Amino acid sequence: MSAPAGADRTAPAWVLRCVDCAREHAALEVRYRCECGGTLDVVHDFGAAPGPVSPATLDARRGSFASADCSGVWRFREWVLPLAAEHIVTRAEGNTHLYESAALGAWAGLERPLQLKHEGENPTGSFKDRGMTVAISVARALGMRAVACASTGNTSASMSAYAAQAGLRAYVFIPEGRIAYGKLGQSLAYGGRTIQVRGNFDAAMTLVEQVCLARGIYLVNSVNPFRIEGQKAILFELLQDLRWDVPDWIVLPGGNLGNSSAIAKGLAELHALGAIARLPRIAVVQAALANPLFTAWTTGAPLVPVADPQTLATAIRIGSPVSWRKCLRGLNATNGVVEQATDQQIMDAKAEVDAAGIGAEPASCASVAGLRTLVARGVVPRGAHVVAILTGHVLKDPDAIVGYHRGTLEGIVPARANPPVTCDATLDAVLGALEG
Repeated sequence: MSAPAGADRTAPAWVLRCVDCAREHAALEVRYRCECGGTLDVVHDFGAAPGPVSPATLDARRGSFASADCSGVWRFREWVLPLAAEHIVTRAEGNTHLYESAALGAWAGLERPLQLKHEGENPTGSFKDRGMTVAISVARALGMRAVACASTGNTSASMSAYAAQAGLRAYVFIPEGRIAYGKLGQSLAYGGRTIQVRGNFDAAMTLVEQVCLARGIYLVNSVNPFRIEGQKAILFELLQDLRWDVPDWIVLPGGNLGNSSAIAKGLAELHALGAIARLPRIAVVQAALANPLFTAWTTGAPLVPVADPQTLATAIRIGSPVSWRKCLRGLNATNGVVEQATDQQIMDAKAEVDAAGIGAEPASCASVAGLRTLVARGVVPRGAHVVAILTGHVLKDPDAIVGYHRGTLEGIVPARANPPVTCDATLDAVLGALEG
């Protein structure tokens, strides 16, 4: 489809290239897939930039008051998307903390502290804001009036917020009864028109693609290649946090697989530019009952979707991940691995992350749970420098927290329960409760 009236018609320094057949398409048009059905990459012409961007320039921007520089995405605009400034929709996303915990490192089996990049500190509480600022900015550049997504929660919250800021109509498709209220509440609050589909996420994803095509609505799920460009900034900011040193391993949860695809793509680009001397290894961790990538990886067979994915980690309850080919490409390029974690392992890891004073939603903690398994198996050396990505805020799924500590989550035995205590309204009773 060609760009609508009012779209930015300058000549961008990138093209869209099919991951499957390598056919190239125009940089700014409403397109998510190639004619062959393959997903698309944004392929940059870094040589067309006004000049090379250096770590020193990027570090200087970190202290700037300019709107784009205050964003942990647009600060890296030459590496993300050199879009005209008037189109940029930003909430100063990114700028998330890199924590370090000796206790979590020891729990995972490491000999050194574990570092955790906490993307739950983004404006709407998840890493989705990094990709969404770029997707919504492109929607504005294209002159679109409405955007849509299918979501397990975090994408819808992010899209609704950025669409409201940009003055765009937002349509949210969610699987009925399979979304945490902390996330659903955000979508409703930000004004997203929310449609509950009687089916799982994959059914909602199929429908939203059809609706966008029929109604001329801009799709902002991770099949949108510009989402991936924004999510690369997790890596860029992580390296900036580390003073441009490269860790040995980056471990992250795997749902729709856009994040792992983005980080691997960013690594490949920086390595080709000479900005980093080596590549870290990537580990993707899936929930054990929503594990199509893990199954394909360990068997060597083609990826087969999981028809009815099940996990308490709702953000990664996805049986047919859109970005699996991009993810596999990145894993092969970084000598990466895929692991899985049961809900018991995920919730126990979450209890440890929470007790360390950091906190994250269940899906985030799949990274820590999977890391523990990888260290125990000898895949990740005990002395390795590891960074785990936490993808969502601790309050995204409060029901899971309370259920774990009260021991009411079906099939979960809480190893670190901290239930609330009820007592009489007397001093002796309260003092007894304190001692207990």
